[in-house]
This record gives sequence, C-alpha cells and structure tokens, in this order.
Amino acid sequence: MTPLRRLTSCKIIPRNRRHFLFVRSLNCSTLPNHQTPVLEEDAVRDHEVYEKWHNGGGTFHKSACIDPTAHVELGAFIHSRSLIRANVRIGSGAIIGPDVTIGQSTTIGYNVALTNCTIGDSCVIYNGVCIGQDGFGFYVDEHGTMVKKPQTLKVRIGNHVEIGANSCIDRGSWRDTAVGDNSKIDNLVQIGHNVVIGKNCMLCGQVGIAGSVTVGDYVTFGGRVAVRDHVSIVSKVRLAANSCVTKDINVPGDYGGFPAVPIHEWRRQLATHRRNLK
Repeated sequence: MTPLRRLTSCKIIPRNRRHFLFVRSLNCSTLPNHQTPVLEEDAVRDHEVYEKWHNGGGTFHKSACIDPTAHVELGAFIHSRSLIRANVRIGSGAIIGPDVTIGQSTTIGYNVALTNCTIGDSCVIYNGVCIGQDGFGFYVDEHGTMVKKPQTLKVRIGNHVEIGANSCIDRGSWRDTAVGDNSKIDNLVQIGHNVVIGKNCMLCGQVGIAGSVTVGDYVTFGGRVAVRDHVSIVSKVRLAANSCVTKDINVPGDYGGFPAVPIHEWRRQLATHRRNLK
C-alpha cells in the first residue's frame, strides 16, 4: 500500500464495481487525477481502531488508556498504547506517539510531537516542541560510508518541568535522555541524545547541548550557551550567555567565555584584550 502524506478528498467506489477506496493525494502521480488505490478492507480496519474523544473531540486509538478527565482538543491524535493521566490537556495538532506516558495535570501545547518518552506530572510543554526523535549519531564504516547509529531508548521528563516553544530533545542511544524535576527550558533549545540534566536547572533560549553530557542540579545556562559532547558539569554552576563549555567543570561557581573559564578569569581576559586594542 502506497503511503499517503496529505489527503485532500476521497470517494468510495461501490462494491459492485471495485473493492477499493480511492484517495486523492498531492504526492501520488501514478494514476489519472493523482488517485491512489487503498484496499477498502484496510481503510475500514484503520477507521475502526480510532475513535473521537468525548472531551474535546480529538482522535485516539482504542488501545490507548486515557483518564476521563483528560481534555484532547479537536485535531490532536493519540496513538496506540499511550497512557494519559488525569487532568491532562492536549492542544490541537499535537501527536502523541505509541507507548508515550503523560503524567497528571500536564499541559501539551499546539503541534507538539511526543514519541518514545515519558512526561511527568504538572509539566508544561509549549507549542511546537518535539521530544523523543532519533538523536544525531553517525559513524564512517570501513567502506567510507556514513552509517546511522541505532537510537533505541527514550526520553524521561520529570515533574513540574517546563519546555519552551520549538525546543527539541532527542531520545537516547546508550542511556535514556533525562530532564530532572522542576527544571525550566526556554524556547529554541536543543538537547542531544543521552544528555542527563539534573533538578532545578534553567536553560535560556538557544542553548545547545551535544550528546552524552551530564549536568548536575541547580545549573543555569545563559542564552546561546553551547556544551560539547561527553562533558560533565557539576551542580550549582552558572554559565554566562554565549559561553562554550569544552571540558568538564568540577567546581561550582560562575563561568564564561570560549572556552568557558571561571568568571573572574574571563573578565580579566576581556580587560586585557581591551587594553591591547588601545
């Protein structure tokens, strides 16, 4: 069966003529008028396993477990075996993938995509967030070909976490990607695969964290901070905006610069640079 990406119209051919459901598609051109045949039995079977949710009008798979108090807006889609707990609100256009768990009193914004993840209680996931997609991991084999590394694990989001609009968190490859309780993430933040972020952390806009980074508790990242892969940052560290962490930080305190150094050292570097320019 040819996959369809966008449906614009459909018509059913009577059984005495053909046992097909013809669906008009914008990306199919093998038949006249861009019509692609789909077995009618398959279409009926798919239709039977999805239903309209009573509270909000969204669509859900029959195997999903949804608390009656959950509000699923029209246009939201919940896939098979998902678990939606009490008082969850899911906005229009959100896609909840198979086997996703969402804790109670969590709010999911418009056009959010959740796959391969667990979301804790009382979280706020703002519009356009993507969680649980494959991480960016490749290697060159003996033939010189770029090969994708398997990305098979999950993302685990703690309780009372906020994730800003259009941020992305990749699923793990050798350990689950995790965000600790009460951490707050601003808009347009990228968190790579296998990253573990502790409790009560704050990540400002456009922060980028490469894969397999470990961050302690009460760590603050200023805007546009970058962290290279496989780096560890101890608890109670604050990083100035536009800093770049290139090696482990083992002592709590304030850091800044590229590469990031203790803040007083960075300020001396700036002062020396300005004097040399005179």
